[in-house]
Amino acid sequence: MIGLERREFLRVCALALVCLGVARRTSVATVRRAVPRLPTELELIEMRSDPLGSRAWFDPIGLFIEPGVTVRWIVRENVHTTTAYHPRNASHPLRIPERAQPWDSGFLMRPGNYFDVTLTVPGVYDYYCMPHEGAGMVGRIIVGKPLGPGTQPFDYWLGNPDAEGWRRVPDPARIAFPSITRILAERRVHLEQDSRDARVSPHRPTGSAR
Repeated sequence: MIGLERREFLRVCALALVCLGVARRTSVATVRRAVPRLPTELELIEMRSDPLGSRAWFDPIGLFIEPGVTVRWIVRENVHTTTAYHPRNASHPLRIPERAQPWDSGFLMRPGNYFDVTLTVPGVYDYYCMPHEGAGMVGRIIVGKPLGPGTQPFDYWLGNPDAEGWRRVPDPARIAFPSITRILAERRVHLEQDSRDARVSPHRPTGSAR
């Protein structure tokens, strides 16, 4: 009888150890799944200005990325925003893919402040700096393929009753955008010094998205 009780006791202990091991493995797997995934790739766009703040620009001004890449805008000088061309943002015209979510960083006040957006919908994304749009501080990102309203002329929406109240893109901004063709060819387009000084881009005529 004593031997039987001892065998039963050992069997119960062994079973408890097995259950404990399974529980520990399950717990570890759950924790691993709960850890947030870091971006697989990060592209940096600097928000720049001359010492007096009379000129401002994004660097690079044009960028090609694949869907799912995170873009980080970071302030180097002055105060800036990164704001998508979208009617939700102060009635600006739609110049990002229709299925994409618009963004607005708000004012980034200090050097080192940054704002991240992960772009997943293929297409052209045009954006601007709120205080410097009139001076031509704009940028363009192509995600995967050149698709959507960002491929159209800047005034494509005129005459559309659904676009009533949209604001015209200022001429300095129109001039500053790099062409889609150049972005596809170079992948990263930087604004030349003479273009920063004159706020004129020689790469395409005013009023064309290409």
